[in-house]
Amino acid sequence: MTIDYKKAGVDVEAGYEAVRLMKQYVKTTYNDSVLGDIGSFGGFYALGDKPDSPVMVAGTDGVGTKLRYAFAAGRHDTIGIDCVAMCVNDIACHGAKPLIFLDYIALSKLEPEKVASIVKGVSEGCRTAGCALIGGETAEMPGFYGKDEYDIAGFSCGIVNKDKVINGKNIKVGDILIGLRSSGIHSNGYSLVRKLFDPEDRSLFEYDSELDAKPIDILLTPTRIYVKTVLNLIEKVEIKGIAHITGGGFIENIPRILPEGIAAKIDRSSYEVPKIFRVLQKRAEIEDEKMYNTFNMGIGMVLATAPENADKAVDILKELGEEPVLLGSCVSGSGVIL
Repeated sequence: MTIDYKKAGVDVEAGYEAVRLMKQYVKTTYNDSVLGDIGSFGGFYALGDKPDSPVMVAGTDGVGTKLRYAFAAGRHDTIGIDCVAMCVNDIACHGAKPLIFLDYIALSKLEPEKVASIVKGVSEGCRTAGCALIGGETAEMPGFYGKDEYDIAGFSCGIVNKDKVINGKNIKVGDILIGLRSSGIHSNGYSLVRKLFDPEDRSLFEYDSELDAKPIDILLTPTRIYVKTVLNLIEKVEIKGIAHITGGGFIENIPRILPEGIAAKIDRSSYEVPKIFRVLQKRAEIEDEKMYNTFNMGIGMVLATAPENADKAVDILKELGEEPVLLGSCVSGSGVIL
């Protein structure tokens, strides 16, 4: 039986409608220092009105139902990495350096060792991103969460000069799209994943020949943090736009950086989709487009640059330890062409 994201319980269209409805209230809080609108990867607040004035870029996110696998495995020291990654990668999309991070952990019963393990992961993520964990909140909520369950969310704030903000507005037809590889599923699409790999199934802890690994190890692989790669790259070559491939996959996230009238044409032969996504697609029995509208499909970041800068960008990325993918190009149209 075919299982897609909506059948798994996630209504993407309802999410779009919620954003549309909330905008009228959100905008009542804006002042002249707020730049942009809802829909960017981060929120912008200018600290001055000069062209090179600093701009705060903030982002907040959680880990979602990937937590179910952490509960099942009793592994809590990598979930914090995911939480940091989801926030700081969004900030880096705009060329900002993340400065600070705060976490929020809510659980049914406060177990000091478990909380310390979670925060160990948060700290590792912050060190990787080069930001400081300056505080947080731990909320004990008896009777609200199930036994041994918890949730985690994070908030990060970074900074970039106004004239250095990356927002995709100068992307044009002919520009090249470069992909940075993901470490796996990252932290999105798990409501569907859980329908295909039951967190309570003990076979998750046994070798799976189809995956050539224990499924639990694949499913709990932490989200990659791209901050240092991105910040190093943009110091040396002009990058016009950066998309973090999270919920909604290629289909929803790449268009967020594209000007009106520009589409992203993806060359799917440019890289090999990791095994986990092929297995998920086989089990879900869904078409390619729904996969690219749910998962990152092995690409965690997409960068747009001018054709004359593409080779230089690829060379720099290789020097930084990446395996960049010449993923496609920008063409006339709209959305993503697979």
